[in-house]
Amino acid sequence: MSKQNTQQARFRPDPWLIGAMLIAAVVVAPMLSVLWLAFHPTENIWPHLISTVLPRYFGTTLILMAGVGLITAVVGTGTAWLVVMYRFPGRGWLDHLLLFPLAIPAYVGAYALVDFLQYAGPLQSAMRAAMGWQDARDYWFPEVRSLGFCIAVLSAALYPYVYLLARAAFREQSGSSYEVARALGAGPWALFFRLGLPLARPAVATGVALALMETVADFGTVTYFGVQTLTTGVFSTWLNGNNAGGAAQIAGVILTLILILVGLERIGRRRARFHRPSRATRPVEPMAMTGGRAWAATLACAFPVLVGFVLPVAMMGWHALANPEVWLAPGLGAALANTLLAGGSAAVLTVGAALFLVYGLRLSGSGAARVVLPLTTLGYAAPGAVLAVGLLIPLAALDNRVADAVLALTGWDPGLMLTGTAGAIILAYFVRFFGIAQGAVDSALGRVSPSLPLAARSLGRTAGGALQSVYLPLMRGSVASALLVVFVDCVKELPATLLLRPFNFNTLATRVYELASLEKLGEAAPAALMVMAVGLAAVALLARANRG
Repeated sequence: MSKQNTQQARFRPDPWLIGAMLIAAVVVAPMLSVLWLAFHPTENIWPHLISTVLPRYFGTTLILMAGVGLITAVVGTGTAWLVVMYRFPGRGWLDHLLLFPLAIPAYVGAYALVDFLQYAGPLQSAMRAAMGWQDARDYWFPEVRSLGFCIAVLSAALYPYVYLLARAAFREQSGSSYEVARALGAGPWALFFRLGLPLARPAVATGVALALMETVADFGTVTYFGVQTLTTGVFSTWLNGNNAGGAAQIAGVILTLILILVGLERIGRRRARFHRPSRATRPVEPMAMTGGRAWAATLACAFPVLVGFVLPVAMMGWHALANPEVWLAPGLGAALANTLLAGGSAAVLTVGAALFLVYGLRLSGSGAARVVLPLTTLGYAAPGAVLAVGLLIPLAALDNRVADAVLALTGWDPGLMLTGTAGAIILAYFVRFFGIAQGAVDSALGRVSPSLPLAARSLGRTAGGALQSVYLPLMRGSVASALLVVFVDCVKELPATLLLRPFNFNTLATRVYELASLEKLGEAAPAALMVMAVGLAAVALLARANRG
């Protein structure tokens, strides 16, 4: 009898493991759906795409990536080197201010820069007034809505990814190594290129890979500058060409490109572990700068902050103050409520599911965690437009079948319960940002001593009871941080929201995009300021966590 009970216990289904696998399936399903749609389109236009628009989309995307990658690498690494290795005026403030552009969505930065530089903007107006020029024929000014300025805006918004990781890598290096190098006659440039940069190269590569993922995923910025990329191709093929299969095929190209970047990022992260010094290693002691070099360092670190943070905030703030009535404009309150509803629901659902998945896989003790955990992080790498393609078409088919079944059984037509409501947007946010929540939860669970939950289990607590009474109280700060970061990313997300929102449903991000596209920056300013304010909360949390 005991042998039979042992066999029953062995084959008893584990609800934690089953639930974890179901959550993982939901996260991975949209990407598999994209691949299925790409290989089984209703109308195969792949040959037409290859012979017409795809080379242009792909080429422009590569140029955009090359430009953003180069600038973010130079700016992020250079500013990180300066604030870690030297003391100069404003260094303490700039150390944190260099993170602030992360709070500004790139598309908001695009609207602000174009508004500042265009013919009727403050800069050209001041030039004409100062020089006595009458119109644009009297002087030359570069075309603002161009690929070059698009690269500049994206770089200003994304360089903090490189700065944050490079700064941490430089701070972890041994101060003794630099002292020895100086004693051997190495100058500032030799210290950087022969010692500092080689050791920090994996961290820099990881930051650049993250910036490039965001570049490939961007829609609002490239659309405003009139730059045609793979992401804009998804929108054009689906909405204008009315061909979901072709959109899925372009999305498949994006997904392949993203997977390559993810692979490079993971290689860089793995190599980064090789250069971590021991705790006894003396930290780097910054050297004092004086004279013109000190002020040049201040200017070099302040310029990215001015372009990436001060300019967008100043331009949007000026519009909001110049037109105070826009704060009472119809639709703003509804957009705010929709943002709080969709973003808040998605944040709670995402962090809760991530907690269940990570805890369930840890409880199971199986090797599934090594496969499942990396797979569920791919959603964060996938652009919102790709996830929208993978979600909307299957969800629409499911919605229609469920509605037909309910109508046949009850005579009541429930309508579209997912694609006709905010449910599809919440699900897209869930898949898109699950990797962030999973990483935060996994890290927090790993910091809890195994003896504590074992003691709780020995005292009769169930697995759920141990989670509630032991883990959650110790993880409260990490869970709250994960909720905030996921919520902020939901507020800023634009492509997935544009494609999946039901009729007459606006969030703050889509309201900013729609009004700015109509050149109504004054009306877009309040929503843009709200989005930036939410982003600042996350950046402040990040600066506090990385204080050092």
